Amino acid sequence: MSDKRADLAGPGIGDYEELEKVLPEDYNSLLSPKETQQAIFAAKNFIEERLCEALDLMMVTVPLIVDAESGVNDYLDRDGSRTPIQFHISNDRGLHPVDAQIVQAATKWKRMALKRFSMAPGEGLCTDMRAVRKDYFLDHDHSVYVDQWDWEKAIDAEDRGLEFLKQTVNRIWKVIVDAEEYVQGLFPQLQNTKYPNLPKKLTFLHAEDILDMYPDLPRKQRETAILQECPAVFIIGIGWTLKDGYPHEMRAADYDDWCTETQSIDGRPCHGLNGDILVWNPVTRRRHELSSMGIRVDATALKQQLELTGQLDFLKYPYHQAILHNTIPLSIGGGIGQSRTLMLLLRKAHLGEVTVSVWPKILKEICAKKNIHVLE
Repeated sequence: MSDKRADLAGPGIGDYEELEKVLPEDYNSLLSPKETQQAIFAAKNFIEERLCEALDLMMVTVPLIVDAESGVNDYLDRDGSRTPIQFHISNDRGLHPVDAQIVQAATKWKRMALKRFSMAPGEGLCTDMRAVRKDYFLDHDHSVYVDQWDWEKAIDAEDRGLEFLKQTVNRIWKVIVDAEEYVQGLFPQLQNTKYPNLPKKLTFLHAEDILDMYPDLPRKQRETAILQECPAVFIIGIGWTLKDGYPHEMRAADYDDWCTETQSIDGRPCHGLNGDILVWNPVTRRRHELSSMGIRVDATALKQQLELTGQLDFLKYPYHQAILHNTIPLSIGGGIGQSRTLMLLLRKAHLGEVTVSVWPKILKEICAKKNIHVLE
């Protein structure tokens, strides 16, 4: 049995010897560099407009840096392995300094912004979010530079259930599928028999279901296995500890609700009102995560999850106090990886073909040998 604990570690393949083995040997970009740039912005504009229409969102500005004392930065998981970049702003010759952090995601900020922008239930916001995640292993689909459509929507208490979650996910999925059709209309060469289009329908599965199907496999291998049967899935309940003693994946305790008890289609008890959209990438021939999202914690779920993770000290922060005292809206929200989505739709083998970031020399050399040319 593979080590399930090791599989919970930070994202990425893990070493460059392995990366060299998994990158495709027969790769040729279907678009020229100029066409790629044209396609990037055509797809990006299409998705932003359609996402706002589908979920009743409006585009808003979003911070790149936040006050370290605000507690609104995102730690991504709950083991402390991925920490934000922090720096000191001396300001006014040190009389009025600020300790600031570069955001890792806008998850908590967005929920606070729902109140700031007076969003009523059913209304929401979308951001063209940029972040830096310095603790990622840099491989074919992980970059230090992160770009996402980070969105958040105010909801009523009765919306906090699986059915509403699934309805929202299906609307997002339709936007992605329609974007694939749109960009292929602009660039017909993207229609290629080697690379099947996305299925029109997304398959919903609970993390418990997938563990039952593949009890001896660690998380990433379970995902790979299920994607051979269903090329696009939404895995529900990421963060709750499963019966093998491990969560499907580590998830922070103070935004998504992964503890609320739910039921599977056949009536079995499950947990969680969150999940991830994953697809099979026919270019890389690997699992490919597009989005992480969920119904956010209410006061009860927040306290339960912080107690389970031993992080009750977080309750001192303004964001957490706002949830406890119901001074910010109940919400649903998530992030859709822009470069991840564009990499998939434009049939690219590496994230660096659609986004400009920093890459180690060894990665650039491996890619060049395989006819993959990353942007710098």
